[in-house]
Amino acid sequence: MRKWSALVALLLLVIGLAPVAHAQQQPNWVGAWATSQIVPVDNNAAPVEDLTDATLRQVVRVTLAGKQLRVRLSNAFGNAPLAIGAASVARSAGNATSRIDPATLKPLTFGGHTQALIPAGADYWSDPVALPVGAGTDLAITLFLPKAPDRQTGHPGSRATSYFVHGNQVTTVELPGAKTAPRWFVIGGVEVDAPGASALVVLGDSITDGYGVQPDTNLRWPDALFRRMQADPATRNMAVLNAGIGGNRLLLDGTGPNALARFERDVLSVPGVSHMIVLVGVNDLGVLTRDAPATPEQHHALAEAMIDGLRQIVARARAHGIKAIGGTITPYGGSNYYHPDAANEADRAAVNNWIRTPGNFDAVIDFDAVMRDPANPRRLRADLDSGDGLHPAMAGYQVLADAVPLSLLSPRSKDKGRGTPPPPPAIAITFDDLPSHAALPPGETRVGVVERILAALKAAHAPATGFINGVKLESEPESAAVLDRWRAAGLPLGNHGWRHANLNDLTDAQFAEELARNEPILRDKMGTADWHWFRYPFLSEGKDTERRARVRRLLAAKGYKVASVTMDFGDWAYNDTYARCMAKGDTAAVAEMEKAWLAGAAANADRSRAMSQALHGRDIPYVLLMHLGAFDARMLPQLLDLYRRKGFRLVSLEEAERDPYYRAEVNPALPPAPLGLEGALAARGMPVPASPERLPLDTMCR
Repeated sequence: MRKWSALVALLLLVIGLAPVAHAQQQPNWVGAWATSQIVPVDNNAAPVEDLTDATLRQVVRVTLAGKQLRVRLSNAFGNAPLAIGAASVARSAGNATSRIDPATLKPLTFGGHTQALIPAGADYWSDPVALPVGAGTDLAITLFLPKAPDRQTGHPGSRATSYFVHGNQVTTVELPGAKTAPRWFVIGGVEVDAPGASALVVLGDSITDGYGVQPDTNLRWPDALFRRMQADPATRNMAVLNAGIGGNRLLLDGTGPNALARFERDVLSVPGVSHMIVLVGVNDLGVLTRDAPATPEQHHALAEAMIDGLRQIVARARAHGIKAIGGTITPYGGSNYYHPDAANEADRAAVNNWIRTPGNFDAVIDFDAVMRDPANPRRLRADLDSGDGLHPAMAGYQVLADAVPLSLLSPRSKDKGRGTPPPPPAIAITFDDLPSHAALPPGETRVGVVERILAALKAAHAPATGFINGVKLESEPESAAVLDRWRAAGLPLGNHGWRHANLNDLTDAQFAEELARNEPILRDKMGTADWHWFRYPFLSEGKDTERRARVRRLLAAKGYKVASVTMDFGDWAYNDTYARCMAKGDTAAVAEMEKAWLAGAAANADRSRAMSQALHGRDIPYVLLMHLGAFDARMLPQLLDLYRRKGFRLVSLEEAERDPYYRAEVNPALPPAPLGLEGALAARGMPVPASPERLPLDTMCR
């Protein structure tokens, strides 16, 4: 019996271990070297004869150790299939020579064949090659092309020497007399089998590609970052992949496809990528005015479009479990090529402010801060400037590499598996029509209403901002105590206009009078004030665009910020009906109102989020419109609990409108954005989701 038990145990052990052993044999492919592909043109293209019946040897430096490797060849921009007649890989005898280490020479095969035909627009991986490499190994990839590509695919900014000879010489140890060029062609990546490893991709333009770096020196800033990471055990098992293209832009094609267009190929398709640094946008900013001035509207539109593009990149990275790290755009005020002015600098500041705002990226590296001249922040520091006012010198590239906190590159958690999650959405609560709104139910007072609202806000640790209509004090002088209670709670007050008059019904002079007449009430008994916030009556800025601009300039001149609304569920409509129903003792109607009020709040929160995601691929901090009414006071504790259960953070108006979405409101001297999320959707020709239906409040309790 014991023998049978031992035999069964042995069989179970073998059976149990077999899948584990099989799993351990599966390779873990991780990108160890990569470069971004474009169509080489003019001097960047190789002469057709150099790529016909030609052997091309190219040297690359892998940034991750591995047990075996495979090579990715690219015909991404070819118009016809590309024939590979033969290929090999070996360790280079030096990154500035065509000589290889013959003991390491390995043929490359493709599905077991020594030749391959790469379709137009496609990439091809070689079969795995048993060639162990260390991080920092220089590899020589040698290709024989029987015929030149119909249209070339390559990377002109290789900063590495490539060698061209005629005939099939993929196994030749050295290529004496070879023609040379600092370009890469056809090759796109090298992967290694590295259990437990990951990769960082740096997506950028010429600053990342290494403008000014001499061939075969490996002094680009991602190269310097790689050396730092290799010196730290915590980051030693992470590759650094340079996805920079000189002249590249975030939004429009220029030198190569725009960053959004190439994001799939250069970032998402590379195996093992866990982190990404984005440093791109200076060419978008500079090209806008390189040849002719731009209007304020064009400047504003570019900054907004760049922010939208970055949102897309972050959202796509997060969807693939990649930690998205934003790099602020470095100064270029001294560039004679782009000759930027104050408006260009304002655009750069707007984009950088969005990058710096917590939650927009998973982390931020402030390259702008370390590269700018403290005496003139629009320019690069003189000792870090290559001399053209745009690109860093070699010392500047080292500063960029040193600015990366290695703690940001910690390996992602296997438990999370989806990268750093986006921050929870935020709501800033605002109350209009202070000191009073709507009728009161029997037995209630204005002071009682505000005290209940303040108690609910305090219990939820929720900030709030109130907006005053001074005319209400004329009809209810006793409601002045409401403002005292509000101020005593430490909450700010803003200007809602004296009479709550629609802007369309006022002349410019009347609007200025309404604004000024309200201001003395906004000062407390000590003469201090916190009324830099303004809210348009009825949330309307008027239909006359020229007059609208004049009014905004008036607000800007007086130091006001506009408190725009991005979440509203019509709470105001319930307060008068509530007073009627309570007077009649209709508790059933009140219960129906409570249910509908909360359902409307929930539906409109979801609607606002859907609109924001459709526009920007993220949550903006929402500004909620409410009123100081009796039904609001009754329902506020339940509303705050609803938002808590939906995952919202409750923030101040000041914090919410730091978000770049509100840039034109915080500074009304700027051209206005479309009104609200609905207006922004309509301006882009996108469908606006319908508002939830409301109760027929006008007919209730009559």
